[in-house]
Amino acid sequence: MPGATAVGITFDGGIVLASEKRIAFGNFLVSKSTKKTFPITNKVGATCAGLVADMQILSLQIAALAKIRKMELKRDVPPNTVAKMMSNMMYERRYFPLLTQVIVGGVVDKPIMYTLDPLGSVLPDDYAAVGTGAEMALGVLDPQFKPNMSRDEAVELAKHAVRSAALRDSASGDGLDILVITKDGTEEFTEDIK
Repeated sequence: MPGATAVGITFDGGIVLASEKRIAFGNFLVSKSTKKTFPITNKVGATCAGLVADMQILSLQIAALAKIRKMELKRDVPPNTVAKMMSNMMYERRYFPLLTQVIVGGVVDKPIMYTLDPLGSVLPDDYAAVGTGAEMALGVLDPQFKPNMSRDEAVELAKHAVRSAALRDSASGDGLDILVITKDGTEEFTEDIK
């Protein structure tokens, strides 16, 4: 599976999703500017590691399904519904799986986040990392994560985790995409990995 590093962290009032921008196949660096964080609705987002085409089609299809569901329900689609829709789509394709690991999360009453594997298993968590740099990122997240962090603390921790992974994982690097989701909506920004 192509390399990547993506992390998700819950904080008091929201979640942070962060990923690096590199696409590498083996020793070949394909791109240095690929987006791997996706807003699904205005209160739910996802970040992925794996095949970029699979990430993109999954996020586009789920965003479309979430819009349809919102029109039916006449209210925002919660993160657990988005995670379940992703899980169903991934499990339906289990014999020819979408080669992507996903962290999906958002805010309803409180922040909630799930990790999905390529077959659609849904695992709730307060923080997570996926991709080839996940071990290095978790080495930063495990000792430093604490419940009810502030937004700024969570953003800095996410940046630190992805940067640490990019220093040791040759398939990760070339910049950071960060998506912050709160009850007020989403905010996206990009930074260099220093």
